[in-house]
Order: sequence, then C-alpha cells, then structure tokens
Amino acid sequence: MDIFSYFTSDKSFNEDEFEDVGEGTALALIADAFEELSDSIKKGNKKDALFELDLKPFCEACSLISILFGSLGIAFKFAEMEYTSKVNDLADAASVYGTLSKVIDCDVKTDTVQAAESLTRKLRRVRQGLDLIRELFQNFLSTDDYSLKEAASSAYKQVCAPYHTWAVRTAVSAGMCALPTRDQLLLNLNETDESAENEMRRYIKASLPVIKYIDNLFTSRGITLDW
Repeated sequence: MDIFSYFTSDKSFNEDEFEDVGEGTALALIADAFEELSDSIKKGNKKDALFELDLKPFCEACSLISILFGSLGIAFKFAEMEYTSKVNDLADAASVYGTLSKVIDCDVKTDTVQAAESLTRKLRRVRQGLDLIRELFQNFLSTDDYSLKEAASSAYKQVCAPYHTWAVRTAVSAGMCALPTRDQLLLNLNETDESAENEMRRYIKASLPVIKYIDNLFTSRGITLDW
C-alpha cells in the first residue's frame, strides 16, 4: 500500500481497544508503566554505573503507547507504521538480546547500526515515538487555547518531521485536519481535563529519564542522534 493510500484509507480507531487495557484508563496505565521504567533506571544507575535496562519491560511499556496513537485518528497512522511494528520487533528480540544496550552493541559490532532493518534503528524510531507523545502532551497542556491540531503539528515538526520523507510529511500535514477536538480526545481517552492533565504530566516527567537513557546508549558509543 502506498503512503497516501495508507493515510486516506477508511480504517478507523476502534474504541474497544480502550476497553481491553484492564483497570484504569489508557493514560493512567501508560504513566504507571513509564514511572516503573524511570524508577528502574534511577535505582539502577545508583547501584551500578553500567546498569542495563531489560528489553522486555521496556517493550511492554512502549506497547501501551500504540493504544494512544489510535485515539488521534488518521493523522497519526504514520506513528503505527513508524512505531508499533518496531516495538513488536524489539519485543521479539528480547529473549535473544536481553537488554537495550546489547541490541546496540551487536549492531555496532556488525556495522549495521543505521541499516534499514537493524534493531538499533528500530530502537531509535521507538525513542522518537516516546518523545513525540511527550512533546504533544507538553504542548496540549501549555494552554487551554492550544488545539490538538496545533499541539500535534508542533510536536510532529519538532520530533519526527526532520527524519521523514516528503511523502510522509505531506500526508501527515493533510491528516492533521482530521484530528479530534480537545473534548473529543478526552472523551476517547475516558478522561476529564483534570485527570488528563495529571496523567499527561506523570508521563512527561517519567518518560524523560527513559528517553535520556536511550540517547546516552547511542552517544556513549559514538552514535549521533541526527538520523
């Protein structure tokens, strides 16, 4: 399927997805999962400068973000392409590599860090997905007058656009017009203004140490972050 067909297909968000996440709202579960990851990193770094984060819990937390992308409509179908399949590939590799650092070390050894299907490249894209949601939440909460379209457009331009092709950027821009309103998003997420703000701020705070941890895995091995 070509990129424009993908973004204009009639595949829609299934609200039942939010009924399958167990107890708590999707936002609460995401915040919980990333607070656990953040705590693991902080505690691990205190005990051992060479602390390694396990792939399995990382992928389990990241998989919850996929549910969130669904609430944003066709504009964020690109995120499903860039994110969800890559999380699944990393999860499948967890039993082989064990930790995020071993994934990167393996690709460094074989000089395939930036290869199209390398796990390191997929980890880089997943990291961008986490940062995209963090930036979107931050924009969304900056003012009540900031529409979801404005918040999402700004987040996309900041985090993902520099690394996407013209075709993807054009399709995403067109899809932004189909984003739900602030009120509709809150309804989709089963949140109020107050509860959404609380959970979004929890994710913003908890995701930063995770994002920084991943960035450090790259930079400590001499891998740039401009790709």
